[in-house]
Amino acid sequence: MTDETRIRADALDWLIRQRDPAFGEWEGFADWLDADPAHAELYQAMAAADADMADLIASAPSSPPVTRRRFGGWIGGAVAASLVAVTGYALLPQPPDPYSIATMAGERRSVTLADGSRIDINGATRITLDRRNPRLATLDSGEALFTVVHDDRRPFIVHAGGAELRDVGTVFNVISDEDGLSLGVAEGAVVYNPTREAVTVDAGNTLRVHPGDPVVTLGHADPAAMVAWRQNRLVYDGAPLGLVAADIRRNLGLAVAVSPDVAARPFRGVIMLDRETDRFLARLGPLLDVRVERGQQGWVLAAKTQ
Repeated sequence: MTDETRIRADALDWLIRQRDPAFGEWEGFADWLDADPAHAELYQAMAAADADMADLIASAPSSPPVTRRRFGGWIGGAVAASLVAVTGYALLPQPPDPYSIATMAGERRSVTLADGSRIDINGATRITLDRRNPRLATLDSGEALFTVVHDDRRPFIVHAGGAELRDVGTVFNVISDEDGLSLGVAEGAVVYNPTREAVTVDAGNTLRVHPGDPVVTLGHADPAAMVAWRQNRLVYDGAPLGLVAADIRRNLGLAVAVSPDVAARPFRGVIMLDRETDRFLARLGPLLDVRVERGQQGWVLAAKTQ
């Protein structure tokens, strides 16, 4: 068996196993993709061919009826040659419904998609992906960093906060929570709602939309700061303490609230994340110039007493 034949066989094996709704070997799949660039290239080609064949079946004329068996017999030889060179290969079964990945507060995951794009998922986050379409993701809630392999023919789409984000060859961070949608572009560009507002956000820029408010607020930020949470750093330039506390909860799983008298106070600086709670809180108070006190459901950041 040649190296290419072996890789094709492995890719086919992954593709078939992922059709099982109970499939859970995503870390092993990511390791396989990362082991050799040829792995992702062949897997992507096979997945795209499989999706194209399913589309052809869906759009076939109703008379005469085109069944899976007839379709497979019609192009069986071409499929075997172009995909895996395996005699008797038949059309892959339809994939299951989109699947979700959810993290607990303080937990992180990294997912490598079939097209080579990567999603770093922060804590307290839920994201929905589609095995049939690796160029589509829905950030249901939380925070995720997208490192996208650009493809002019098939743009990468992220749905979040009721909006559509379309990449233009990009590294971008998205937060979707009760405070609305926040987008930071570290590389390339992202188009916000391309069929409506069509706002292009270039590298080094941010976009913010609050719930129920049609106003789109644009700003600037250091691209390195947008992705710093992945290196356990939170970087701020005037962010309100309420937002800072939300980031701490998401990244560390630490129950931190903010008293109303300091919630809107701006903070500029860098917070180094530390999973040793006592040590982290001891440093946090002086850094934010607040009092850290024990509350009924966790910790509260409050104004210092005179």
